[in-house]
Amino acid sequence: MRYRITFVAGLAIGYVLGAKAGRARYEQMSRTARKVADSPVVQEVAGLVGAQVGNAGRTVYDKAVDKMPITSVRDFLARPTDEELRTMDRETAHDGAGGR
Repeated sequence: MRYRITFVAGLAIGYVLGAKAGRARYEQMSRTARKVADSPVVQEVAGLVGAQVGNAGRTVYDKAVDKMPITSVRDFLARPTDEELRTMDRETAHDGAGGR
């Protein structure tokens, strides 16, 4: 309950302060933000960051595919479980012991 009261009080204070700042201040901040966003330097940096993120995503994808070479859900479901692998290993070791 205390957190709700704090939250509501914060909303009320923000509303009052925002109303006092008024529309002119909002427009001033909006113009400044547009100037910064339209700056060639900011646009260039945004492009570089976007390319790096794209490359990083591709790298992560490639590593994940290397770790789990699954091409479909059917392939995934057809893979033996760890228990099945252990059973197959035991059977192979038993058959290879020369006791046929």
